[in-house]
Amino acid sequence: MTKGVDPKISRRLCIKPQEQSQLPPRSRSPLRVPGHKPTDWEKRFLLWAGHFKKPEDIPETVSIETIRAAKTTLRVKISYVMIALTILGCIVMVIKGKQAIKRNESLTSINLEKKAQWREEATRSTSAKS
Repeated sequence: MTKGVDPKISRRLCIKPQEQSQLPPRSRSPLRVPGHKPTDWEKRFLLWAGHFKKPEDIPETVSIETIRAAKTTLRVKISYVMIALTILGCIVMVIKGKQAIKRNESLTSINLEKKAQWREEATRSTSAKS
């Protein structure tokens, strides 16, 4: 113990106040509804996430935690699909780029051709004005 500190005060800091220990523990917040009637979209989410096999299996009321879990599962599945599509798109672009190189097409050559065409059009328009 440190000097000058009352022992009763220091012990009081380690003990829970009596008022809190007498209250019953809360299992749920008072604002939560025990059951939630799922909408058509939420029923589809529950089916796609694999929580239920058939639409007939879904009960009238479902807990909000179950719906949130289904939405989270769908978010993860959609992110996996997006990752796969991104990788597939990259592979397709690499293949198309290699084919363009074999045909001697490149962004530099395309740009040079466009600029030459613009110069020709500019010289035609100036010669037509004169």
